[in-house]
Amino acid sequence: MTLQFPDLQTEFVTFQHLSFRHASNEDAEVVAQLVNSAYRGETSRQGWTTEADLLEGSRIFAAEVLEIIAARDSVILLCLQEQEIIGCVHLQKNDDAAYLGMFVVRPNLQGNGIGKHFMQTAEQHAHKLWGINKIWMTVISVREELIAYYQRRGYLRTGRFKPFPKDNGKEQMLVDNLQFEEMEKKLTV
Repeated sequence: MTLQFPDLQTEFVTFQHLSFRHASNEDAEVVAQLVNSAYRGETSRQGWTTEADLLEGSRIFAAEVLEIIAARDSVILLCLQEQEIIGCVHLQKNDDAAYLGMFVVRPNLQGNGIGKHFMQTAEQHAHKLWGINKIWMTVISVREELIAYYQRRGYLRTGRFKPFPKDNGKEQMLVDNLQFEEMEKKLTV
């Protein structure tokens, strides 16, 4: 399913024909590779979303992506440029809100505005899909530049924190005392 939002058509011209669709099972491996390349290892250092100095190991495996795709009230929205997957975001309905996670733009394309437009599209899509008016996320609390990015997009710090899982079988912390901070935004779409 390819999603187009008429009110963003003028933006598509600026960003070389971006289009959006839901991920399918066939996309699972590409999504896992994209997410891992944006957050871990040397490839992630091409962009500014890297967590390579905080964590090592895989952030997600293709099998987990398949579980997300199959879950109820859950979608992975893909951002495509010329039919190539360059971004993804996980949206999960929770009561009267939606969780936004796994937000990624390919590292070598970061910093040129694609992420800003992709996030707006994801928020609009969650609102249209589920009728929600609030969206929330968690961010590693020491990622001040990432928190500032989301604040510029209208997300507010809630003051709610939860510990980063110490042993999830795939990631290893390189620094002590990592924790997630919750942020939320009221949608006005």
